[in-house]
Amino acid sequence: MISDAKQILTNFTAKIPSTVFGPERVNYIAEHIHELQVEQRLHILQLINAILGTMIDRQASDVELGGHGTQNYVWFRIFGKKERVEDIPQFTEDEASALILTLLSKSQIEFLLQERNLDFSYSFHFNKAQLAVRFRADAYFDLDSIALNMRSIQTRIRPIESLEFHPVAVKTMSHSYIKFGLSLVTGITGSGKSTTLDAIIDFHNDADPCHIVIIASPIEYVHKSRKAIIKHREVGRDVNSFKDGVTQALRQDPDIIVIGEMRDADTIMAALEVTDTGHKVFSTLHTSSAVESIDRIIAEVNPTEQERVRNRLADVLISVASQKLVPSLDGKRVLAKEVLIVTPSVRAAIKNNNTSEIYMMINQGGPQGMVTMEQDLLRLYTEKKISKENTIAYANNKTRILQLLKG
Repeated sequence: MISDAKQILTNFTAKIPSTVFGPERVNYIAEHIHELQVEQRLHILQLINAILGTMIDRQASDVELGGHGTQNYVWFRIFGKKERVEDIPQFTEDEASALILTLLSKSQIEFLLQERNLDFSYSFHFNKAQLAVRFRADAYFDLDSIALNMRSIQTRIRPIESLEFHPVAVKTMSHSYIKFGLSLVTGITGSGKSTTLDAIIDFHNDADPCHIVIIASPIEYVHKSRKAIIKHREVGRDVNSFKDGVTQALRQDPDIIVIGEMRDADTIMAALEVTDTGHKVFSTLHTSSAVESIDRIIAEVNPTEQERVRNRLADVLISVASQKLVPSLDGKRVLAKEVLIVTPSVRAAIKNNNTSEIYMMINQGGPQGMVTMEQDLLRLYTEKKISKENTIAYANNKTRILQLLKG
């Protein structure tokens, strides 16, 4: 099967005229990819499914395919480390571009060629495990050829208890306890933000008879409604933008709105406005600490709006969980997190533009469910889950972690 699909790709790309070069080669492939017969396309889809099946078997989180940088290899990220896969066929840049475009509809191909980037989701039935598996995918250009990253979406949701939040922090995030407000989950790409958000959604789905609207790009884990009714809206497919999804959600009778990412000023403003109307909102940011998250939101908007946004954020923000996945001593990765609960003192610090004071409030806020990244890293080190080197390397505040390690 794999050799058949590889041969189909080789034969297809051999037809590209030698006079077509540079970015025009991708355009040529895009214009002719739908000339492949249905049976040929099925062989190629079986090939990508076989690659993804191997990825699952090896517990890889990501696969890289295509583009100049791969040097014709398929690459996996396994427990945080990128490595080329020697036992999967190599693909030329043209073959990889053809393979990737086979996954896309005509409208998706047009979007990719225009915007030079496309986020989408992909799923198939993994016979070995007898379950449907889903992947978050990003297609983009790398030196005039198409590259693809696909990230495995967990087939099972981690219970919120396994994330080891303080009970007060879980209570604060609960819609049953606080009916409105903004809670953020932040971290760099690949830090497990989506996993945490899904655990929070599942926590409500088990116990809260509410309406949850998820707006994401793309939709990753698909929840089945149990106690709660859950709607999924994928940006670019079900709704045009995050901002539109948030605005439209107000007319859909939601209790909880989950915004996959607050990636621009428009989405930030929409999130603050919808929270102001009495809804509970969860979202993510690409920041590494709670204080940085607050500063980033304010900095994203027009300077003339920053004072108003600062006051509004202070009024609606409920909690911030900033997290990292740290290499563990057993060769895997473990979650380290910083948790801020917005108390009256924190609220005053935000309004007075004294966010630098918030770190010490988190440091002293243990009984209120708070923990600094450095305190949580020290806990993991004391529990012999991570090395001393990684305890220091993953700390935001190097001076503070060295003080803690000295006792």
